[in-house]
Amino acid sequence: MNKNLSSIIFGISIIIAAYLLGNAFMNRNKADGTVSVTGLGKADFTSDLIVWEGSFSRESFDLQKAYHDLEQDKKIISEYLIKKGITQEELVFNAVNSRKNNRTKYSSQGQYIGEEFLGYILTQSLQIESNDVEKVEQISREITELLNKGIEFYSQPPRYYYTKLADLKIEMISKATEDAHIRAKKISENSGSKLGDLISAKMGIFQITAQNSNEDYSWGGTYNTASKEKTASITMKLNYEVD
Repeated sequence: MNKNLSSIIFGISIIIAAYLLGNAFMNRNKADGTVSVTGLGKADFTSDLIVWEGSFSRESFDLQKAYHDLEQDKKIISEYLIKKGITQEELVFNAVNSRKNNRTKYSSQGQYIGEEFLGYILTQSLQIESNDVEKVEQISREITELLNKGIEFYSQPPRYYYTKLADLKIEMISKATEDAHIRAKKISENSGSKLGDLISAKMGIFQITAQNSNEDYSWGGTYNTASKEKTASITMKLNYEVD
């Protein structure tokens, strides 16, 4: 009896093994039941906030005179900028920075013999932050007019920002998700399958570059501040089931 039972079990095992091997052979070229796609969301926009900085300085052996001259320059600069349309709220003067200007002295044999005091250098910087981008741009280009007033003003290139980045990011995610979904649907149709449920979604890094530039993306995200006209982009990686 036991011998017959063992033979039956062995026969059933052979049949099951043959079925599994045959099914694996028939499905060797079928997909694993998922499709992974990456979609891109992209948009051009114009910066609506500008930040412009500059500095001016005075030098004198007399610290009080240097400070007095710096205060006079500050007054002239402030009047000039306000006349150009800058408001008191947009204009911020930072604290005065003071340092001694020393020159290293050497002997005719090249040995160090000490420091020579050349005076005090006082420097003050200012910052203008405004939503009137065109106005501040124009002023930054015309600031050399202060040279005619005897003031050496050192201007920095303006920086450009966008105050609605949160809304823009949501819009880009929506575009990237839609783009990925269209790609996944097309792939499934071309392969004779049916797109199923979304398994997972992974958002890429938000990138902001200058329009029509060849700036490289970075792993941590690029945020261009040198250009007024920018392009924002983001990717979405979606995984779907396919039937």
